[in-house]
Amino acid sequence: MILRKQFLEHVGQTSPSPMLIEVARAEGSFFYTPEGKRYFDLVAGVSVSNIGHANSEVVKAVQQQAADYMHVMVYGEMVERPQVEYARRISELLPGNLDCVYFVNSGAEAVEVALKLAKRYTGRTELISMRRAYHGSTHGAMSMMGAPEGEEWKAEFRPLLPDVKSIRFNSFDDLQHITERTAGVLCEVVQGEAGVRLPDTEWLRALRARCTEVGALLIFDEIQTGMGRTGAMFASTKYGVTADVVCLAKAFGGGMPLGGVAANRQVLNSFTNNPCLGHITTFGGHPVCCAAGLAALNYLVNNNIVESVERKGAMFEERLKRHPRILEIRRSGLLMALELGQSEYLYKLMDIFKEEGIMSDWFLYCDTAFRISPPLTISESEIEECCTIIERSLDRL
Repeated sequence: MILRKQFLEHVGQTSPSPMLIEVARAEGSFFYTPEGKRYFDLVAGVSVSNIGHANSEVVKAVQQQAADYMHVMVYGEMVERPQVEYARRISELLPGNLDCVYFVNSGAEAVEVALKLAKRYTGRTELISMRRAYHGSTHGAMSMMGAPEGEEWKAEFRPLLPDVKSIRFNSFDDLQHITERTAGVLCEVVQGEAGVRLPDTEWLRALRARCTEVGALLIFDEIQTGMGRTGAMFASTKYGVTADVVCLAKAFGGGMPLGGVAANRQVLNSFTNNPCLGHITTFGGHPVCCAAGLAALNYLVNNNIVESVERKGAMFEERLKRHPRILEIRRSGLLMALELGQSEYLYKLMDIFKEEGIMSDWFLYCDTAFRISPPLTISESEIEECCTIIERSLDRL
C-alpha cells in the first residue's frame, strides 16, 4: 500500500484512475503481484511482449551487452555491432527494397521521423492520415490522429501541424484526396485503437497505386502489427502491399524501448544533406535495446513462433464466439477485439477480470470491445485455461 501511495504522489499520471496493480515479477504469459496473485497478460504491454516476459535469450543479450558497453555517442556516429546486425537482419525480412533502418526511441518518434522524411524527400507539405487512426501522443503524431474520433485528445493541444487531413479507411472514393500536393500518407495496416479494423485488400492495393501515381510516400504504421502479431512478421505482407516507409516499435525492442523507420537507403539519405542532421537522437538505437530486439527477432524466427500465431488466434475465436455476450470478434492473428456492444458491459467486465486474474483493456476509439493480444508464445493449454476464465467472467455480466 505504501508503494501504491508513493506511485500516486510522485509518478506522473496519465488518467485519474490507474489500474494500481503492483507488479513483482513477470514470466511467460503471466505477471504476479507481491502477494503472489497471478494475472493472465492479454495486453502484452500493448503488443510489446511478443516473446513472453523474462525470455531467457533476451535477458542474456541485455546482460551481455550492458557489460560490454552501453551509451557511447549520439546515434549515427559510432559503429555499434548490435545496431548493424539488427538493421541488416530486419532488412533481410522486410518486403521490397526496404533495405535501411533509422533507429529511434519509440513508436511516436518513428512516426515523427517518417513525417519529416516524407516532407524532406518530396519537397511537399501535405500529410494525410486515416480516420480513427492512432499513431502516438507527440505533436506530430497527434496531428495525424484521424478526425473526428481523435478530437477528444487533440482539442486542448492545438495548434498542431498545419496542412494535415484525414480520409476514411477502406474508402475508395477518398483516395482522390491524395494528390500531387501530398508528401505522405500514413496508414495502419490494421487499425488497432479503432478496435481492430482490417483493411480491404483491394483498397490497400489501390492506396499503394494512388500514392505511386501522384508521387506521395506511403507510410505504414506497423508499430503494433509488426514482429509477428498478426501471423506474419509484418502485417503488410499478408496483403501483398509494400510501403515506401515502415514505422516499427513496441515488440521491435524485445521489451526494451526501441523504434525504427525502415525505407530504401536513397530515401533515408535525405536526412544527410540540405540540411545534414535532418533528424538526430541521442539514445536512438541504444546498443542494449538493439541487442534485446535482435535476440527477440532471432527467437521468433528460430522457434517458428510466427507460424503458430494464426492457429492460436483461431483457438480464442472458436471458443469465445459461442458465448452469448460476444456479439462480434474482429481479429488479425493474435490481435483481437471482442465486441460486447455496450460500454457499461465493458467497464464492468474490466473490474471482473481484475478479480479473476486477467489483464485486458479496451481501445481508445472503441470502448465497447475488450482486447486480447497476449504474448505470441502463449501455449494452447494456457489459451484453454484463459478462455475458461473469460467465459466465467462473461457469465457474471
